[in-house]
Parts: sequence; C-alpha cells; structure tokens
Amino acid sequence: MSDEGRRERSGISTQRKRERRPVHGVLLLDKPSGITSTAALARAKRALDAAKAGHTGTLDPLASGLLPLCFGEATKFAADLLDADKVYVASARLGIETTTGDSEGETTATKPVDVDRAGVEAAVARFVGTIDQVPPMYSALKRDGRPLYEYARDGVVLERAARRVTIHALTVDELEGDRLTFTVRCSKGTYVRTLAEDIGRALACGAHLVALRRTGVGALELAAATPLATFESLTGDARDALLLPIDALIASLPRVDLDDEHARRFLDGQRLPAEASGPCGRVRVYRRIAGAGALLGTAFIDAEWVLAPTRVVAQPMNAAA
Repeated sequence: MSDEGRRERSGISTQRKRERRPVHGVLLLDKPSGITSTAALARAKRALDAAKAGHTGTLDPLASGLLPLCFGEATKFAADLLDADKVYVASARLGIETTTGDSEGETTATKPVDVDRAGVEAAVARFVGTIDQVPPMYSALKRDGRPLYEYARDGVVLERAARRVTIHALTVDELEGDRLTFTVRCSKGTYVRTLAEDIGRALACGAHLVALRRTGVGALELAAATPLATFESLTGDARDALLLPIDALIASLPRVDLDDEHARRFLDGQRLPAEASGPCGRVRVYRRIAGAGALLGTAFIDAEWVLAPTRVVAQPMNAAA
C-alpha cells in the first residue's frame, strides 16, 4: 500500500496546506504595549492573509507606537528603515534604578530626587550630539550566539563595548515630581532605556524608563498609523486600503525613470548608462509609464555614470509619484 493510501486509511488529510495570498505594501501599525513586535507582525499578517511579511526594527514589549510592517516585495527594502533615524516620547521615573533599566526590572538603588526644570534641561543638553553608549545587558545583542538578556537572566554580567550613537535632538516635555517626560530624535542603535538611566545619573538620583512611544521612523509618522486592534476589526478591502506602496520606504531617494527597453534590462540585472546630468549615488528606479509609474527597484549610479541594480522587484509595482 502506498504512503498516501496509508494516510487516507488512518484519517490523516492529504490536502495541501492552503497558500496565503501575495500582498505587497507597507503597513504603518500602532503597536500596543505589552506584546512583542514579532507578535504584532504575526497578527497583522494573519489579518491580511499575507504570504510574506517582516518588520523594520523591533519595539520592546514595554514600548508602543509606530511599527512599519513590510509585506511581499516591500521586505526587500526594509533595511532602509532599519538604518533610519527614530523619534520617541519617553517617560522616566527619577530616583529609582532597576536591573533592566525599565519598570519591568527589580529595584537596585533608590535616591532622593531634588531637581528643577532648569537643572534637568542642563543635564539633558549634555547628551545632544554624538555620544558613546554602553548597550544594556537586557538587550537582544548576541555574544557567542546567545542574546545578552539570557546571560542577564542567569545573573551573568558581561563587558560590553560602548557604541557611538547620535542624539539629534532631546527636549524636556514635562517634569512633575519624580516623573520626567522627554522627546528624543536619535540614530539607529540608540537605547532609550540607557539614555534615561544616563540622564538619571547625570542628575545624581538615578532613573528608569516607565513608558516609551515611538512617533517617527525616518519620514514616516505615528499620525498615519493604525492601532492593531482597529486593523484587525476591519474587513479585508478596508485593511488592504491602508497599505502604502512599496516606495514609501525609499521615498527620500532620487528618482530615475527608464523606458520599456531599459526597464527590461534593469529587471534582468544589467548595468545601464545613466544621464550625466542626473543624480549620483543610490536611487529608486521606475518604468516610465503614464501616471504614477511602476517601481522596478533601487540602483547605485557611480562616478562613471553607470547605473547598477541593487534591489529588483519580482515584477513592476504600481508606485507613488
């Protein structure tokens, strides 16, 4: 008896797993606090019945706010947002330090809080610019294949090299008792938990993060995002209508349009001549058609005015102008 016959007699279904539908685009999600970014992605992917999805940089479970999600061909350009600057609104409690640098950890030290707004603003100003920041033990950075937070949970503290990050802007929004709220625009790799702790040390009272909300990623803003619960409650067409075109991820790049013949060669991965009067460096590439055009991918134009494909979509995608 064949294997298939045995499965049928045993009641095991031989029906192939249903394939999810191809979905291409970007969803600006407002992630709630209390769940991981991976869990939020899984729920949005399930709601869309999408075949392929990825996010563009994690938010801790404690954090809420803007989480851009990429579907289908958009995943090829997710790295552009991984490298983008971020904007956060953070709240810290002064006078208490914790094992994790946030409210989920155990208290390790308490100190009296004796600060005023002028003193806080003076302390905060020291962190604007390029600074060296030591990553926290409770982070996903890996050492010998294990994330640091696993070592931390085992009570092991490892030496961590400081990393250079840039704080583009840092403003005090509110100081009420021992609660400090600030807004920070920073480069990739910045740990706001660590920034809150460092501000607390600069104030000689310590601090830990109690709330964090991401309001910006590159040119994308929280105001355009949809809460996860709202997204899940919508019908299929209404969910699809919230997807941005793929090139929302690369809108800051100069645009190059190609005719049909050069578009075909671009999709084949061929290097092409570029106009000497056009942009140089990394560009987004479209097939020139009436209306908005069709996104073909990204390329790099070198000093010899040669356009070399770097990311190519599987098929031309309708895109924003």
